This record gives sequence, C-alpha cells and structure tokens, in this order.
Amino acid sequence: MDERQAMRASDHDRQEVVDLLRSAVADGRLRMDEYVGRMESAYQAVTYGDLGPLQADLPSLGPAAIPATPQPAVARTGRPSSAVIAGLPPVLKVLWAMWLTAVSVNVVVWILVSITTGHLAYPWPLWVAGPYGAVLFAVSASITAIRRSRLPAAR
Repeated sequence: MDERQAMRASDHDRQEVVDLLRSAVADGRLRMDEYVGRMESAYQAVTYGDLGPLQADLPSLGPAAIPATPQPAVARTGRPSSAVIAGLPPVLKVLWAMWLTAVSVNVVVWILVSITTGHLAYPWPLWVAGPYGAVLFAVSASITAIRRSRLPAAR
C-alpha cells in the first residue's frame, strides 16, 4: 500500500466521492441501494484507501475524483473565504445558516414595518444580528485559529 492510501481523507474528499456517486446514479451506473451503501461507506471513510474502492469501478468525472495529491482548500477553490467556511465544523455551518436566516427575517419585518408606518422604525434587527453574530464570529475565529495551529504539528 503506498503512503497516499494511508493518508487521512478530509470531509471535502468524502463529499467529492459522494458527489461522484450521485452523478453515477443519475447516469444509471449505480442502483439506488448501491449508492446508499457506498455513500454510507464514504462518510465513514478515514483514509484515501477507504475511499478508493468506492469509486474504482466508475469513470472519473473530472473534479469529483480524489485529487492525485492532497492540496490545501485555498488551492482547490482559489478563494480563501470559502476555505475558512469549508474548514468549520458542520455544527458551526448550521449555526451560521440559522443566524443568517433569523437576521434576514428580522430585517424583512423591520423594512415592512418601516414602509407601512411611513417612517423609519428603530433598527431593532441590530439587537438580533449584533450580539449573536459577534459570539458566533468569535467561536468560528477561535476554532479556525486552533485548527490552523494544529495543522503544522500534524505534518
């Protein structure tokens, strides 16, 4: 087994394999039960060696295939901001989505109230966005800093 097969796979790598499997189902190459089984195995995979057999009998569809050499997320996407978001745990991604949804709803209600009353209402959505957004930003920044500090030690 070469050393690449023993390297740990990232969430992004697992998702790329699942996307390839989803394309294979859409093309008629896999049955749904095969897709579900392989998808479960992909999400449980730890190394590239675990991911390889899941797609070995499927044609490579370009970017969905596992990269030949692991690359940092910034190099894959070309956008540092998406690398920060991609590096967050799924729980934080969900919390950011919930925060954005709550703030959006509050801003829409504030705009509607301001329009229907004929005057600019007090900007109360700031009290929803500000404190919770600041806490969420602080937690996200801390986790990102911790992960970056551990990265060189892992290599």
